[in-house]
Amino acid sequence: MNAMAYKGFSARIEFDGADGIFFGIIAGIRDRISFHGTTVKDLNDAFHEAVDDYIETCVKTGKKPQKPYSKELMLRVSPGTHANVALAAELADKNITKWVEDELDKASSPN
Repeated sequence: MNAMAYKGFSARIEFDGADGIFFGIIAGIRDRISFHGTTVKDLNDAFHEAVDDYIETCVKTGKKPQKPYSKELMLRVSPGTHANVALAAELADKNITKWVEDELDKASSPN
């Protein structure tokens, strides 16, 4: 996965072969924040600076920094899927919320 994380913010990283730079965009917030660097270290430093600048600017302007996500996720699934999830959770001796969280965590982990 081409991603970085810092202070609760995550960024999607790409490489621009034409310009020979790495660039990133902070993900999960409505504000558009991008950064770039020619090396991984430069990119990491630029990401940290972008996040720090964003937080500092929010403080100066009295705006609350957008956090990427809350702890809530609403899903609508078919009754059959709901039944299958409930059964899988019960067989794993977990409630549905814990089972879904564990499964989503496994599915979305970079390793």
